[in-house]
Amino acid sequence: MYCGAEVDFVDIDPKTYNLSVSALATQLAIAAEREALPKIIIPVHFAGQSCDMSAIGKLAQQYGFQVIEDAAHGIGGRYRDRPIGCCEFSDLTVFSFHPVKIITTAEGGMVLTSRKDLYEKLIRLRSHGITRDSRFMQGETDGPWYYQQMELGYHYRITDLQAALGASQMNRLDSFVNRRHELVERYNIGLKDLPLSTPYQNPDTYPSWHLYVIRLELDRIQYTHREVFEALRSAQIGVNLHYIPVHTQPYYQNLGFKWGQFPESEQYYREAISLPLYSGLTNEKQDRIMSTLGEILQ
Repeated sequence: MYCGAEVDFVDIDPKTYNLSVSALATQLAIAAEREALPKIIIPVHFAGQSCDMSAIGKLAQQYGFQVIEDAAHGIGGRYRDRPIGCCEFSDLTVFSFHPVKIITTAEGGMVLTSRKDLYEKLIRLRSHGITRDSRFMQGETDGPWYYQQMELGYHYRITDLQAALGASQMNRLDSFVNRRHELVERYNIGLKDLPLSTPYQNPDTYPSWHLYVIRLELDRIQYTHREVFEALRSAQIGVNLHYIPVHTQPYYQNLGFKWGQFPESEQYYREAISLPLYSGLTNEKQDRIMSTLGEILQ
């Protein structure tokens, strides 16, 4: 929207909580009939599990749109045995290195592309639209000091200190993700008899497990979603809810989006709770989380 685009949303898959490919295909067919196809689709790899990028890539070829992967949760994960974000089925991938992510540079992120034209433009845009490469200049260069501003860019340069931190974190990425898988397996076993759903893993994916989201089976418990959430918080367990459906936010409501448009997302919101998950979580602390949740629900 910053660059003048109009936006629309696609409902989620009820198992993976990622973008629903079937819902996307339906919306694209309708858009094609109206001659209003999108220029860009942005699939989000929720909780670190890849979207079905092969299917999305086929739709991109069919309808002629470009794909930007949002892999803010996905670094260290894999899809069909290739790294999430390798751009096999997309034009660009963006990552986040915010402090709560799997690795951090204190703030900021990274963009990847396999397209040379996009790479060259990104290099310019990160430094105010300036180039020192004479291939992209208008006219002749005045000398080795010469540069030209070719377009209106920004300051998107990471600091050397942040880059050093990120490079150091990359050396630990595999161990971080492996530990998250251990913790997810412990949660899956420890919570299997409670009135809730644990995360589904698509067999084509090896998630980085940025989040561990349970969904309460509210018809089987005596408490409301909010009561369970607040009971866990009262027990000093740092649960959260990722996320409130975007189309329900006031800004987007003012643009015409309404409750009821994306029922899977809304039902997810009524039932979801994110349990603590980070590589430094000890087995003892995780056991306390599971036992406290069990006491609340039983």
